[in-house]
Amino acid sequence: MRVLVFGKTGQLATELRRALPGGVFLGRARADLADPAACAAAVRQHRPEAVINAAAYTAVDRAESEEALAAVINGDSPAAMARAAEEIGAVMIQPSTDYVFDGAGDAPFAPDHPTAPLNAYGRAKLAGEVGVRAAGGVHAILRVSWVFSAHGSNFVKTTLRLGATRDQLAVVADQIGGPTPADDIARACLTIARALRDAPAFSGTYHFAGAPDTSWAGFARETFARSGMGCAVTDIPTSDYPTPARRPLNSRLDCSGLDVFGLDRPDWRAGLDRVLQELKVKA
Repeated sequence: MRVLVFGKTGQLATELRRALPGGVFLGRARADLADPAACAAAVRQHRPEAVINAAAYTAVDRAESEEALAAVINGDSPAAMARAAEEIGAVMIQPSTDYVFDGAGDAPFAPDHPTAPLNAYGRAKLAGEVGVRAAGGVHAILRVSWVFSAHGSNFVKTTLRLGATRDQLAVVADQIGGPTPADDIARACLTIARALRDAPAFSGTYHFAGAPDTSWAGFARETFARSGMGCAVTDIPTSDYPTPARRPLNSRLDCSGLDVFGLDRPDWRAGLDRVLQELKVKA
């Protein structure tokens, strides 16, 4: 299958490059997501069988002051890609986020649950979802949560960096979600793309998050335990760690619909072991 990937160095794009050595990967120099027309032109030029948008504006707090730019990158450009993909008959895979929900309650959010993002990043990603659906082509919107890997900036790497110089770390304990390894997301994107090529009726919105659900504090404890660090974790509420962008307290995602693709929720602890081993090798 000929696959065109937007993104080259981010967490998901890096894992897709490993899983898909024959794919075409477009970094910012070749396809700037701040230019939706250029993104659409790239799809028409390469004429792939599947498009995976692994690039995004991911600076959640900075998006509060750059919402217009975030809306173009996360909203307008995916929509333009999807319209071009529909023109050439390609499958469109658009990763999205748990941040499209308001985080109310403690039940997992189903894919068809009403959206109500709390922050600019969530609004921009939701706009991308709307644009991809409106394009009318074969597609999957794959909402993921709490992505981590050995690459780029993420919670695991930050936790290890801080834990290396501190005896104790205060971490938010009232936000609950499913940490998700980027390599598992990459494999899921490719599995879904291949399935949709043969069964376009499965187009729609799906959730893919690691199991079991935990808090950021629980995630940090597991990271320290598995890395052998002696840093203790103190639970704090979100109110003790104010940020420019509001975060949902409940990021649990109902992933039951994945069975149509033969996919299950990955165990994030196994993914954490892989990341820690890779970081150890890198060191």
